[in-house]
Amino acid sequence: MAAVSSLSFPAIGQTSGDRKLNVPSPRYLASNFEGFRFRTSLLYQSVGLRASTTASPSVVYCMSTATATPTVSETKSSFLKAYKRPIPSVYNTVLQELIVQQHLMRYKKTYRYDAVFALGFVTVYDQLMEGYPSDEDRDAIFQAYINALKEDPQQYRADAQKLEEWARAQTSSSLVEFSSRDGEVEAILKDIAERAGSKGSFSYSRFFAIGLFRLLELANATEPTVLEKLCAALNIDKRSVDRDLDVYRNLLSKLVQAKELLKEYVDREKKKREERSESPKANEAVKKCSGEYQYLSQ
Repeated sequence: MAAVSSLSFPAIGQTSGDRKLNVPSPRYLASNFEGFRFRTSLLYQSVGLRASTTASPSVVYCMSTATATPTVSETKSSFLKAYKRPIPSVYNTVLQELIVQQHLMRYKKTYRYDAVFALGFVTVYDQLMEGYPSDEDRDAIFQAYINALKEDPQQYRADAQKLEEWARAQTSSSLVEFSSRDGEVEAILKDIAERAGSKGSFSYSRFFAIGLFRLLELANATEPTVLEKLCAALNIDKRSVDRDLDVYRNLLSKLVQAKELLKEYVDREKKKREERSESPKANEAVKKCSGEYQYLSQ
């Protein structure tokens, strides 16, 4: 049973006077989600500094390029400025972890946007935000998140939809034999395979692994050997993919549990409010009946 603490619904960046709700805290999601944890020391590294030869391997420095690379705090600040409404903690805690992790991916020297990466992120985001009270707010948060990373949210959505439609038309065999065919998605996968192979210019990430998983899921390619063949065709290390998919499944399980706790709390509070609103009416009815009885008794 999760420990009971405070789950707040604060407006991000506002004062401590915001309203708080006492429910089981979902903060264990981020702490147990090892794949998306980050060292706090990374949050305060300066941009434009060269990596010291004496520095600890765990310390990462962003190298300056033609344009200044934003810091993690700047990316988070851009997100908070773009979306200022309150975000329930069950969602916000994981969102903050993800944006830090994705910032570190985004500004690696070897990073290059690709549609499979986009599909992976969109899959994670939609799973995370499933059941969010407002569809409009859910889309606005997505827009603010991707824009904060200086990328195009419309491109993420369009590419994810393109790959999903393509995958639904595939079989276990055709999915892994993309290199023998022509097509827009096939060209995307061929480019990834080339960069991950001889060129060595491909930057693997957990979102990419989840994108592969989504392709297999939509193609109903459930045989264990299909993932192995697809990784081989793309020149991707299957062990890394397996590890990151385990982390993803663990995250989804924890999210389901946290959302269930939140729903139970909201339902209880709604019932209490209804009972409180009915109580004054009942008292008024009793008073009225008592008054009428006293009048008739006179």
